[in-house]
Amino acid sequence: MTARRRVHAGVRGVVQGVGFRPFVYTQATLLGLSGWVRNDSSGAIIEVEGGNDALERFLDVLRHHPPPLAVIDSIDVRYIAVTGGTGFTIVDTSRTDGGRTLASPDVAMCAECAAEQRDPRNRRYRHAFVNCTNCGPRFTLIASLPYDRASTTMAEFEMCADCAREYHDPADRRFHAQPICCPGCGPTLRYRDRAGRELAGESGLRAARRMLRAGKIVAVKGIGGYHLACDATGPRAVTTLRARKRRGDKPFAVMVPDLDAARRVAEVDPASAALLTGPARPIVLMPRRAGAAVADAVAPHNPDLGVVLAYAPLHTLLFGFGGDEPAPQTLVMTSGNVAGEPICFTDDDAWQRLRPLADGWLYHDRAILVPCDDSVMRADMAIRRSRGYAPLPVALPVALAPTLAVGADIKNTMAVADGRYAWVSQHIGDMDDAATLSAFDSTRRHLEQLTRVDPELLVADAHPAYRSTAWAHRNAAGRPVRTVAHHHAHIAAVMAEHGLDGDEPVLGFAFDGTGYGPDGAVWGGEVLLADYKGYQRLARLRYVPLAGGDVSVKRPYRMALAHLWAAGLPWDRDLAPVRSCPAEELSVLRHQLETGLGCVPTSSMGRLFDAVSALAGVRQVVGYEAQAAIELEGLSRHENCGDTRYRFGIGTGSSPVDLDPAPVLAAVVADAGRGIAPGVIGARFHRAVAALIADLASMSPGYRVALSGGVFQNRLLLQLAQDMLRANGFDVLTHRHVPPNDGGIALGQLMIGNAV
Repeated sequence: MTARRRVHAGVRGVVQGVGFRPFVYTQATLLGLSGWVRNDSSGAIIEVEGGNDALERFLDVLRHHPPPLAVIDSIDVRYIAVTGGTGFTIVDTSRTDGGRTLASPDVAMCAECAAEQRDPRNRRYRHAFVNCTNCGPRFTLIASLPYDRASTTMAEFEMCADCAREYHDPADRRFHAQPICCPGCGPTLRYRDRAGRELAGESGLRAARRMLRAGKIVAVKGIGGYHLACDATGPRAVTTLRARKRRGDKPFAVMVPDLDAARRVAEVDPASAALLTGPARPIVLMPRRAGAAVADAVAPHNPDLGVVLAYAPLHTLLFGFGGDEPAPQTLVMTSGNVAGEPICFTDDDAWQRLRPLADGWLYHDRAILVPCDDSVMRADMAIRRSRGYAPLPVALPVALAPTLAVGADIKNTMAVADGRYAWVSQHIGDMDDAATLSAFDSTRRHLEQLTRVDPELLVADAHPAYRSTAWAHRNAAGRPVRTVAHHHAHIAAVMAEHGLDGDEPVLGFAFDGTGYGPDGAVWGGEVLLADYKGYQRLARLRYVPLAGGDVSVKRPYRMALAHLWAAGLPWDRDLAPVRSCPAEELSVLRHQLETGLGCVPTSSMGRLFDAVSALAGVRQVVGYEAQAAIELEGLSRHENCGDTRYRFGIGTGSSPVDLDPAPVLAAVVADAGRGIAPGVIGARFHRAVAALIADLASMSPGYRVALSGGVFQNRLLLQLAQDMLRANGFDVLTHRHVPPNDGGIALGQLMIGNAV
């Protein structure tokens, strides 16, 4: 007879609200083991007893085959005294012992729930809020942990007898699914028109679909906030939405019902398909399919399209099935806000703020506790890490003190850390108005409460005018505030993401549009030898005058003229940026450049991309960030450079090394004068920047190369740089899960702030 043993296992990770306890119950029962499992404030505790072989099989399944939404960080196993007994029990009580567990992000509707929603024989047929332990809202409705219904916004909905039976049945897929509900006991779906008239349930859905078919704009309450939806195939509807949101030419994302529909509008490779259909369901950026039935106004002058599959049960009902009069099968689905404002997530706010934008509201009475925008991904990179990913932690290479990092002012995210975990918040936005600052503070409170991090240290950007930095100083309450150089934080973020402990420096290329430099200049074309404790600026793009600040950012023709002036190249009237600049402005700009009036020096690589885009005749004025560079890259992506090569000048004898774009600019001007296609000019320029990176790396051999900053969102540049570096034998670190743009800054701030 095999001797019995008893194991006590403490499981840490994302194990609450993901079906972990019923999974443990099922596995233990199948193996004939006795014992119990319960949640506690640190994760889950298991005591299990039986034969040694069965115990080993149980622990192997626990470690290597957990439920699909669970993330096992560690399992602390110890053998304890045998107590006997039969059967396995799920204990409902929770303990609060000062530990920490991890909250699950919001998860797309699973296949089982989708099948139930479409099954006329199922009691959740056409249910707009169907969910189970494998799917549904989590992060946006959890007030605190442990994850129990009483601590969610579902607390106000009393379960019916049928739901209660499922909830308490360990063998059921909905055992302890905290948002569990059915049409008889769950939230209520409603539609409201501009006059305030309301329709409930199916009548409201039909009204919303009719509005979308008629080319109207409908505000739709999602998982993390309101969207604004319209027919993506209708030019008038899209143009109207663009004007109401004051969005300029910035691309919209589109939502489609399934993967086949995604393939009809975009070129979907296997990696993109995996992202599209995975539990996070982000917006995925992919090349637009030729002839796709999508209005040009959805993503004007852009070769890519952001596509998201319907991820909430309400979305699938909105598209229609089972004999419904369908809505359009490709919908613009954009954040419910005016450009620059936080997303609407409360019903009263959506009714007030979206009145000038929407023609109808499809909403429900399940409250959203914390707003969470859609994530935006590429197959190889996170662009915006939010719904579906936040608040999953980032494992850190070294233990940190309890810390809050407040991020940057553009694409703001914040982060907290304690020990070997960092939690990067959902996307908050640009810190340029009171509403965003309020959202920032609400996010901070919720993140600290959810993670139980009580920060002892605050870390902020060194920019003296950043609102996030000012917030840190105002709210320090006696705690130290450490400021961090912007581009150092970029490099530290990619180091942390790759698990580097900082013992060895990396050769970091921090290329972006704007970042405060300690010399008062606007940096953005930096080559740094960096670890977490500090950095040495080895090289930088030659300074040029940035005249008028944001004026020149929004008018790339001004950056082109500034670069020509700095390079000693003439402002010939046949150049596109010269023709685009009004005569009076041209005179004033020349005076500014000659006297330095209203100018600040910049080494920004992003601004150089703007200048080349203008010189090539692609874009003279922009309506959103990086538009000129995005359109230049789109035209260049499939062009052949031919035999012509542009080359930067690389200075000698100076520290930092001066990287001179003048030879590149002269070649661009010459090619433009010869009528060379803008895409070919762009392809040559991208190759020149990649070659510059490779050449500089070869001058400092022996280091890993880290690429960070918003410029490296450029698909063509990133691929060229990686190929050239790897061909020269370099190990290249790029962002994968944390954005290379300022949305990843907070992670780097955490590491640097704790390294002093």
